[in-house]
Amino acid sequence: MRKLHIYQPKDIQVFKNQLLLWSQQFREVLWLDSNNYTDVNNSYDAVLAVDAFTSMQTDFIDAFQKLKEYQTLTNDWLFGYLTYDLKNDTEPLKSKNFDGLEFPDLCFFQPKKIFLFKGNQVEMLYLNMIDDEIEEDLEFIEEFNDCHLECSRKTSNLKISDNLIKIKQRISKDAYLEKVKQVLVHIHRGDIYEANFCQEFYAENTQVNPLEIYNNLNSISKPPFATFLKIADKYLMSASPERYLKKTGNTVISQPIKGTAKRSGNQEEDNRLKTALAADEKERSENIMIVDLVRNDLSKTAIKGSVHVPELCQIYSFEQVHQMISTVQSTVTETANPVDIIESTFPMGSMTGAPKISAMNIIENLEETKRGLYSGAVGYITPTGNFDFNVVIRSILYNQTNQYVSYSVGSAITAKSNPLNEYDECLVKAKAMRQALEAKGL
Repeated sequence: MRKLHIYQPKDIQVFKNQLLLWSQQFREVLWLDSNNYTDVNNSYDAVLAVDAFTSMQTDFIDAFQKLKEYQTLTNDWLFGYLTYDLKNDTEPLKSKNFDGLEFPDLCFFQPKKIFLFKGNQVEMLYLNMIDDEIEEDLEFIEEFNDCHLECSRKTSNLKISDNLIKIKQRISKDAYLEKVKQVLVHIHRGDIYEANFCQEFYAENTQVNPLEIYNNLNSISKPPFATFLKIADKYLMSASPERYLKKTGNTVISQPIKGTAKRSGNQEEDNRLKTALAADEKERSENIMIVDLVRNDLSKTAIKGSVHVPELCQIYSFEQVHQMISTVQSTVTETANPVDIIESTFPMGSMTGAPKISAMNIIENLEETKRGLYSGAVGYITPTGNFDFNVVIRSILYNQTNQYVSYSVGSAITAKSNPLNEYDECLVKAKAMRQALEAKGL
């Protein structure tokens, strides 16, 4: 049984910062933060889960079935991630590209301690709590401040380096342009309509402080689906703007992003860029093709006739970019299993292309890095079968043991794509990750 305790901090933002510092002692940490982004679909403003009571991780083989069994057995809150390469479980596909990060294909844990932020209060859910544990934790959390971070640097193996991170590209610019031309050949031949083609930026023999990197990235982007994930020596620092899939009761929504424009410090120019994105025929066609794919995916578990699109090609503005976002919604039966709903839509269409299987085959052959957690999903499943997962984009991944840092970016290639424009879009998306790594988060 979980013990519920309601806590109202004096300053919610200060408490968030203290809580994140306190969480670093645990082997398993998952922090999800909306950055107070106004969204009628949000259940919580932020969530923290720490310290596994039970956990599971596996490769792609029968991964969704194993997750389903684990979810049924625990019948509790589960937090974790799904990597893109679970495509090999849902379809007869393979992942043979280079993997410097080596994340397990799927990992979930049942946390001992959960913190749910809503408004100016926090719900604390503790599993098998001992006497006075919540009060002791709160006293310890509120003692945390920036000096603890400095002390943790000195006593942990997250060492500070004065060296600049040397970021390399896995695919050169010329090679990227040639590969996009090959995607266009497939499109013009009728093999696919659209493909999300990605490239990796990486640094080897590099030590970073993950929490500082996350704070850097989050302060730059302030996204609605920010994530800090720690599983032993593997870390995700994410500034994702995109929701993959959410279930609340009988309602399921997906909110794919397709269409990006940079922002400007000049208000008039920024408005012009926003208006141009809304009217851009190429960007709208990208978005609508993926909406059709998501509608098809949701229909696999939906009550007949319930799939609809309440929001099509709307423009949302974030710190770094304007984005074109649609919302697709369905209704499922009371008995629909949450893992079945996730499996039937995975991987998300915004990160694959259409038709999905053909696109995944083509991009696997052209990309040079195993995507792993990039373009996968992170989130949680509740005891009642509700869930909420983001799309892992605009993210930095780190294997501390391998001293390998990586971030990937991509864009949707359609018949109207210009290879050079697609390359420039990738650089726009990569800007925040590069800035976060260069901001002395070492």
